[in-house]
Amino acid sequence: MRHRARTCIALTLVLASTAVAAGCSATTGRDPQGAAAARPDITSCGRQLSFERPPERAVTLDQTSTETLLELGLQDRMAGTANLKTKIPAQYRDAYAKVPVIAPKIATGEQLRAATPDFVVAGSTDLYTKDRAGTREELAALKVPTFVSAVDCPQHGEAGKSPFELLFSDYEQLGRAFGAEERAAGLAREQRAAVAKAAEGASGTARDGERPTVVYLYSVFNGMPYVAGRTGLPSEMSRIVGARNAFDDMEEDWPEVSWEEVAKREPDFIVIGDLSERGRPGDSAAEKRKAMAEDPVVSELAAVRDNRIIEVPGIELDPSVRSVHALGLLAAGMKDLGYVR
Repeated sequence: MRHRARTCIALTLVLASTAVAAGCSATTGRDPQGAAAARPDITSCGRQLSFERPPERAVTLDQTSTETLLELGLQDRMAGTANLKTKIPAQYRDAYAKVPVIAPKIATGEQLRAATPDFVVAGSTDLYTKDRAGTREELAALKVPTFVSAVDCPQHGEAGKSPFELLFSDYEQLGRAFGAEERAAGLAREQRAAVAKAAEGASGTARDGERPTVVYLYSVFNGMPYVAGRTGLPSEMSRIVGARNAFDDMEEDWPEVSWEEVAKREPDFIVIGDLSERGRPGDSAAEKRKAMAEDPVVSELAAVRDNRIIEVPGIELDPSVRSVHALGLLAAGMKDLGYVR
């Protein structure tokens, strides 16, 4: 940030034939569908974004955004990626290998500007801060549009829209920006069908009018469990499959609670988010199972004693192009446990 002006001048000189000097971003004007006209405006978390031409040097600030663009087949229009949390799935590896990694973890403003982006995409607003990639206002002053997932700002979306529908709207908005509308529409259609399939058994899960309750164990840090609260995607996943998140009364995505509080909720079953690849203490499914088995109170829960536990990739419990996979695992796991008639 201290060297912004000097960096912008240098990049403009180096990329004089392709850079937009005011924005310090490079574009070639190539449209994958052959259209010469400007892209329509799109909206992102209350901001309207305009493009003179489809982005050619997009940078993603987190893994979920990276995988969304790769799923849309946009790897050749990416100038950088950052903040890899787990291994890239096999279906994306070849495409991912074509994208420069500007930062293994959270990108700084200097790292982002060195990539000369013409579009920046992130899953959450907290990646756009002065001590990270820079604020959205700072990047707008450089004529670089910034995108944030609609799931992170539901207050700006259509009232009552589910988190999955907000996620699908991301695909459609990004498809418009890049001129990849057909592929984005196909992805949204495919994932809507996956959500509908997961919901097929929901009406048969209730017993005596009560839906089964579930605790989502995301991580264990310093011996304390972090679980899904009401505002996270798991609450919506629970609703879809006919269950109820036991911590729906907590207005956080992933609040820290006590093991005693987990026991007090007496969940019918538990979903463990496996974060083995992240590598922090308490991240793996095996470590979480061990922590529950060793706790004198939680170990006595019927869900733990009877192994009513479903394991899913932890990263898929946060909104991403892979979340419908975790939803499918949840629906299948509930069926295996006998909750779906």
